[in-house]
Amino acid sequence: MTTEIIFAGFGGQGVILAGKILTLAGMSEDKYVSHIPSYGAEMRGGTANCSVIVSDEEVASPVIEKPDVVVALNKPSMTKFEQWLKPGGLLIYNSSLIDIEPSRKDIRTLALPANEIAAETNNARGANMVVLGCLAKVCPGMISGVKPFEYALDEAISARNKKFNPINIATIEAAYNKDYDIKNI
Repeated sequence: MTTEIIFAGFGGQGVILAGKILTLAGMSEDKYVSHIPSYGAEMRGGTANCSVIVSDEEVASPVIEKPDVVVALNKPSMTKFEQWLKPGGLLIYNSSLIDIEPSRKDIRTLALPANEIAAETNNARGANMVVLGCLAKVCPGMISGVKPFEYALDEAISARNKKFNPINIATIEAAYNKDYDIKNI
């Protein structure tokens, strides 16, 4: 099992952090992982994306040419990275901020209201945590549930921000416990 994922959004949405947390969660389950962040020139408000690979086998190359999954948290990211998906791949897009439909007809799609789910858990800035819970649910075998994220958050979050870990875990868990409608276009 190897899953190649591109996370994309604007700076400040926690795209890079989500990739790092997924990578650490995979490591906690003895998976082979790769994480490559990419920032736009502006950082907060500019574009940000990262490539993540989670595998049961050694990762030969961290470069992703045709990802299995693209997570797009804003419209420019969906427009750009939808084209990268391999045929039959999964596009998870933040329907809270993206008001257009995917253009490709050879992929699967999931409209994820990430901001609304985060708000339900009183974690207004937690759309990235929603994505993690969703990925654990819709990509079985990649990460086994919510537990690996507890370890990952403890490793990834600085000491001064660890106080937010309980709400982040609650947000991941709320997203994991939702039912999702993946559309085959």
